[in-house]
Amino acid sequence: MNNNHTLFTKAQQFIPGGVNSPVRAFKGVGGEPLFIARAEGPHMYDVNGKAYIDYLGSWGPMIAGHSNENVLAAVHAAVDRGLSFGTSTEIEVTLAEQICQMIPSIDKVRMVNSGTEATMTAIRLARGFTGRDKILKFEGCYHGHGDSFLVKAGSGILDLGIPGSPGVPDAVADLTLTVPYNDLDKLSQVMNQHGEEIAAIIVEPIAGNMNMIEPVTGYLEGMKSLCEQYGSVLIFDEVMTGFRVAKGGAQELYGIKPDLTTFGKVIGGGLPVGAFGGREDLMNHIAPNGPVYQAGTMSGNPLAMAAGSAMMKIISEPGFYDYLGQQTQKVVDVLHKAADEAGVAFSTRNQGGMFGVFFSEQPANNFDDLANCNHDQFKRFFHAMLDQGVYLAPSAYEPGFVSSQHDDDIIESTYHAAKIAFKA
Repeated sequence: MNNNHTLFTKAQQFIPGGVNSPVRAFKGVGGEPLFIARAEGPHMYDVNGKAYIDYLGSWGPMIAGHSNENVLAAVHAAVDRGLSFGTSTEIEVTLAEQICQMIPSIDKVRMVNSGTEATMTAIRLARGFTGRDKILKFEGCYHGHGDSFLVKAGSGILDLGIPGSPGVPDAVADLTLTVPYNDLDKLSQVMNQHGEEIAAIIVEPIAGNMNMIEPVTGYLEGMKSLCEQYGSVLIFDEVMTGFRVAKGGAQELYGIKPDLTTFGKVIGGGLPVGAFGGREDLMNHIAPNGPVYQAGTMSGNPLAMAAGSAMMKIISEPGFYDYLGQQTQKVVDVLHKAADEAGVAFSTRNQGGMFGVFFSEQPANNFDDLANCNHDQFKRFFHAMLDQGVYLAPSAYEPGFVSSQHDDDIIESTYHAAKIAFKA
């Protein structure tokens, strides 16, 4: 029987780095990655049979826990009808309607197959709509691996120490302007200089790819105002925050209506999916209504749509987000308690089912702040928690996720694990 070590050794023979997504390689924390065999509720189980309390949640979509019976039933029923047709289906209309009803800024939505595909297309749409070429993003924010986004990006780019990426032509990189996150003065300066050339500002309204960094007061409002002033499209990348931090995403929390929004993760219930949506006049520029081309044979796949629609019903139940937020607060509270008992400098942030941990006296507000956190201490903490059966994201640049299945007993077990881990 294969174990974690033998599987990773074999994987490196056939897969670059032994992984199909770089952050899985544990480069940010050291050691060898785990191979997961199955998952249920708040737990994952590796191929060695060891159980872990899971705070990764498949990077966000398992908001109702792993192997939710309603989601699985919807997928099983869809499988019996066929895997893919290459045609329109009723279930994609159902999910599109659910998304539009839950997100007030979205009049129409287009399904795609990943968050990266969603952000790439949103940028193309903004460029086609405005007739401009430049975009503006923020240092440490990650929007997928599209060429335009790999300039001063977050997530796995930070773990690997890659400042950009070979393979991205200079001509493409030159069309991407970057400014520090949470610095409205700097953003205003750049927009005053280049605003009439900028097709879009794309932002994680809560930055989730340099841990979890919330916008300072007035930041998103100022950004929205600048976009209106210069005729640029405001794109909220809610691939990570959408339906995680609130039912209506981060835009509900802050009362900001972006022009376009990108989604992924949760709306597929665990299956590969993405979407972008927004104002009707913008969305009508997408083919076949308009001249901006986007297509995908697997877009709106019936299995992913069935899983996503079932998930949307679950998270729409009364009290779901109240309970999720309550449990997430309990998680960060027990982590603080364990850190205080160990005398470790530690801080957190949390919204809805999402939380960030920082080995510093105060949470980071931008990339420079994050760089000054004690990442070596995080690495020790990560491995100590893993030893105690708690799985966190294998990176100091990634947030954690809590599901509705993380009950008080699970959180108490997390506390006891953290008491040991903070002393590592």
